[in-house]
Amino acid sequence: MFKKQLKYIALWLFLLGIVFIVFLQVLSGQNINRLIESNQSVLNELSIQNDLRRLEVDVLTVESDIRGGVITQNHEYFNNIDAKIKNIHSELASLEQLLSSKNAKQDISQLHFLVREKIKFSYEIINTFNTKGQNAAQTEIISNRGKGIRDSLVQIISRLDSSRQTKLHQIIGSIENSGSRARTWGFVLSVIACLVVILAFWQIVNQGRQQQRMIIALNESEKKIKEAANVKEQFVANMSHEIRTPMNAILGFTNLLQKTKMDEQQLNYVNFIQSSGENLLTLINDILDFSKIEAGMMHMEEAPFSLHGLLNSIETMFREKAVQKNLQLSIIVEPDIHDTLKGDAVRLTQIIINLLSNAIKFTNEGSVTITVKCLTQTPAEVMLQFNVKDTGIGIALDKQKQIFERFRQAEADTTRRYGGSGLGLSIVKQLVELQQGTIEICSQENKGTEFIVVLPFKKAAEASMAALEKTGPVNALVKDVNVLVAEDNQMNQQLIQHLMKHWQIGFRLVQTGREAIEALRQHPYSLVLMDIQMPEMDGYTATEHIRNELKLQVPIIAMTAHAMVGEREKCLSYGMNDYISKPLNESELYSLIQKHTAQQPAMKQETEPIIDLNYLKDLSKGDTEFENAIIRQFILQLPEELDLLQEAIEKENMAKIKSLAHGMKSSVGYLGLTNRLQQSLQRMETEAVNNAAPHHFQEDFDHVKQVCEQAITEAKKLLGQVFTS
Repeated sequence: MFKKQLKYIALWLFLLGIVFIVFLQVLSGQNINRLIESNQSVLNELSIQNDLRRLEVDVLTVESDIRGGVITQNHEYFNNIDAKIKNIHSELASLEQLLSSKNAKQDISQLHFLVREKIKFSYEIINTFNTKGQNAAQTEIISNRGKGIRDSLVQIISRLDSSRQTKLHQIIGSIENSGSRARTWGFVLSVIACLVVILAFWQIVNQGRQQQRMIIALNESEKKIKEAANVKEQFVANMSHEIRTPMNAILGFTNLLQKTKMDEQQLNYVNFIQSSGENLLTLINDILDFSKIEAGMMHMEEAPFSLHGLLNSIETMFREKAVQKNLQLSIIVEPDIHDTLKGDAVRLTQIIINLLSNAIKFTNEGSVTITVKCLTQTPAEVMLQFNVKDTGIGIALDKQKQIFERFRQAEADTTRRYGGSGLGLSIVKQLVELQQGTIEICSQENKGTEFIVVLPFKKAAEASMAALEKTGPVNALVKDVNVLVAEDNQMNQQLIQHLMKHWQIGFRLVQTGREAIEALRQHPYSLVLMDIQMPEMDGYTATEHIRNELKLQVPIIAMTAHAMVGEREKCLSYGMNDYISKPLNESELYSLIQKHTAQQPAMKQETEPIIDLNYLKDLSKGDTEFENAIIRQFILQLPEELDLLQEAIEKENMAKIKSLAHGMKSSVGYLGLTNRLQQSLQRMETEAVNNAAPHHFQEDFDHVKQVCEQAITEAKKLLGQVFTS
């Protein structure tokens, strides 16, 4: 509190210093004005003194000229007498204006009188000289009358001059006193202002230092918060692993047990075990999803998918549950909706499954309907509305707002009666918002509920979906395959062992990453199932060793119970080819084995290398990290550019063909492919600019693709690890 007051005190001191400085400026201005006025007064006094002396001189000059003319009898002395007398009258009038004070008024009147008398006397002498002659004029000049007027005039002028000298000394003294006071006050106020500004500046600097220390403390606090978040993430990941590992065995062996002969009671027990296990797994997944969303680690993907295919899969998944409850399940899609979309199909499936699961759970009779409508669409995007409507128990109006809160359900006994954690709708809402969508609810108690979800999607070309389908798992049976399984959990070992025998796939079980490496040294395998957490050496380290030390390109599928966002990307970055989370899904695991073994090509003879790293090495100046980064970027970027170029050619998008062909010149140049691809890329670019017909786009593209695919394979070998496109 005291520090806060100091901050305001410093601010007031600073403002006070500014006021002092302004006051100094005003005071200085006033002193300058007084000095100017005093200087003007001094100039006036000096002007009065000069005028008095000039008047005296002019009067005596007239007297001297008259005397000279009389004595010499030269009338030329009298020629300028009138002008000089006129000048004397002018000077006298000026003095009357300057000397207007009461003290000088009497002296001015007397001076005026004496000047008039002196001028009158001068004219009389001239008249006498002109009429009576020189002697009479001389007699009049030397008379006492002329001398008396002159002496009186000189005396009056001297008295006026003396009074003006006194006034002048007073003004000069006043100027000196004002200057002295101004200097004193200026010095005092300047010192005060400087002290105030210095104090304020010191306080501001001190406050800045405190803020800097606070920023450092906040940075430390943020660092600790991030560390705590990482610890939390690791804890959730570890708990996921620890829970999912036994769940893997429970659900796996339950599935196997269901395939054996059992009586009705045993079958019910097994079904109960499986249902409870699946509910527990759903709860674990919800908690993990919620943790990922809260941590900002949930990322939306964008990949092509079929809307009808996704909805058909969901309908197949819930058809049996709807039949068991005697409910009518319907999915209605408007016919004009574009089927192939780009978006996160996994999250869309999760949203619909959550809403559909709740609808079936809380509906005892009637129907559950999913309706898909198109709200707006452009050539590139579409806005879809998904309505999930049921005829179930409904939700009271006052409870509808809270159902999207975590761990909250409409009624207190809902969990006891129907099960669930209260996380599903909270996750749905956040998943919808992460995709820039909206979700609303319309419900009446005992009449049913309707959830309305609006989501944007991009339109994808049908060719993209076709290409995607080609990359799917092979439907042929897996034959002549030998799998190495690295798994330390005994129950998981037994489960995988049973599955491999059931699928008639040859396999070998090891318990550590080190044992997996030794097994690969001794014998080649078609595929490796690699657990992530194992004693002695984990799956990441073992995979790095297989890629970098053994130089083997055997497909490796990661098996992990960590199921956290980014886990797949982490596995791929270590050189693994694919990823499956525990508990293992039997069909998913079999599909992955099919995908990576059924279409393995026969060993080909070594082809001549096409990559030339001379340009890259010259560019890097020996920086191997830079070289590796460029090669990695080449491996990741080229497949994307090839896909985009193929799509542009199919759509005959000339601008896109030109842009991509031009851009690929730089991409392939880093790895020395310019000589091989320059002609094809240049022709594609030229034909796209000219829109020439016939064109050779497909021919050139096939050549570019063939060279790039070989270059990507060589680049992967250079890095010592496999990247999946």
